[in-house]
Amino acid sequence: MDISLLREFQLDWRLAGKAERTASDYCSAITSLLVQHPEPTLNDVKAWIASTNSVVGRRKRGQAVRAFGRWSETNDYDIFTWWKSVPLAKETMRPQETATEHDYKKAVNVASTLRDKALIEVLWSCGLRRSEIARLEVSDVNFSEGFLIVRTSKTGKPRVAPLSPSARHALRKHIGKGSQGSLFGMTTNAIRLCLQRLRAPSAHAWRRGWAVQALRSGVSETSVRATAGWSSGAMVARYTRALSGELAVEEFQRSWGVV
Repeated sequence: MDISLLREFQLDWRLAGKAERTASDYCSAITSLLVQHPEPTLNDVKAWIASTNSVVGRRKRGQAVRAFGRWSETNDYDIFTWWKSVPLAKETMRPQETATEHDYKKAVNVASTLRDKALIEVLWSCGLRRSEIARLEVSDVNFSEGFLIVRTSKTGKPRVAPLSPSARHALRKHIGKGSQGSLFGMTTNAIRLCLQRLRAPSAHAWRRGWAVQALRSGVSETSVRATAGWSSGAMVARYTRALSGELAVEEFQRSWGVV
């Protein structure tokens, strides 16, 4: 197979507005496959997928081959024609840590510095990734309109994240007057250690909690997706699957005027 097709696949993926990291991971997986099987058959692919003990790894390998095969078919390339027959390993969904309003209030009370309090407020208000928080600049905060600008996200696209009144207040106190440069002055690892010191949930747990809390409060899935930087509703469903029944009950109760 012509390896240049992988570069074309990655470019088309990026032009379609999909996450660049996903395309990069897929290309790395396909490259690994081609090293072992330069002209892979369906059986070769199945054996390659089965050669890793990780269920997550097997699923990601299957997804990579399927994505490349689908792209090849769309572009009339006569390769990976059997892509629809590639199996996808089923992952066992385990309950994931999700920050709650109780965690938020506890962390704000435990935080002893203006910076730490502002960090917790941003996590609860915006649902940002650690890497996104670490890259924030003071100039990315729009106090007058109440939002943060996330200039570089996982998808490669900039977006805005609304700030709650309490987050705005905490950021004003943290920044002070005339500050410039990094908003928090923290690396991703420093953020992780700060949360551990506060005995607070991980940043990813805050992201899940933020999504659940937003949906509970009546924010539309479309707005949650746009703020989080998700291209589809799959991540919303993944983050809230364990709580979907509870959310449905609350939504019906709101429609009846019970809550």
